[in-house]
Amino acid sequence: MYQKSPLNHLPKKHSLKDWGFIIPAIDIIEGKAVRLTQGDYSQKTIYNKHPLEVAKKFEDAGLKRLHLVDLDGAKDGKVKNWKVLETLAGKTSLIIDFGGGIKTEKDVQIVFESGAVFATVGSIAVKNEKEFVKWLIQFGAEKFLLGADVKDEKIAVSGWLEKTDIWVYDFIEKYIEHGVQQIFCTDVSKDGKLEGPSIELYKSIVAKFPDLHFIASGGVSSITDLDELRNIGCKAAIVGKAIYEGRIDIEELIKF
Repeated sequence: MYQKSPLNHLPKKHSLKDWGFIIPAIDIIEGKAVRLTQGDYSQKTIYNKHPLEVAKKFEDAGLKRLHLVDLDGAKDGKVKNWKVLETLAGKTSLIIDFGGGIKTEKDVQIVFESGAVFATVGSIAVKNEKEFVKWLIQFGAEKFLLGADVKDEKIAVSGWLEKTDIWVYDFIEKYIEHGVQQIFCTDVSKDGKLEGPSIELYKSIVAKFPDLHFIASGGVSSITDLDELRNIGCKAAIVGKAIYEGRIDIEELIKF
């Protein structure tokens, strides 16, 4: 049963860029570090049964942030792997954003009380704008990392199975106006395939919203990809499978 633990507060003086360009990702199923291909639970690879070991390697390499995804929570519609979050937050100094299954105000509270600095949300912002805006006001818009899953420049939800008619640029603009400071965008056609990121899409988003802390996600396969993302103006990049598959050495990431 979930029990309240001390709240992990956002540092009073912080700059998102101070935490580095690279945001490594750990996806969790049944407490283990895994990766999916294009969000398909049947295409699952278990990389480590002990996510803390993975997180420690990132911390030892000098990385500051961690993108932690509760895939069980995303599937079941409620936060499940908060104990993993609690362990990683308690035993590393990583700035953790946590997402997957955040559907209610109680879920948000569990995430923050378990040690996340940021709550990562996506579908709720699409399907229940009123509720999400309430959270932004209640907890502070700076405490949220908004995810925009995109297919053909339109927002996709429900594990990417459902494409909406919402143009990604309208979606981003709306939530910037509500005070959201950082947004990551995943091209669902690229994620987990190591075929390179959606450079043209990200270039277009950065051009339209130059002051946004925009984070690229999906498709990163090499240090060259990271160089290109930084050169087009992305403020950070989430990297997962490329690290686990050995395409990018953890030691190389410290350059960024």
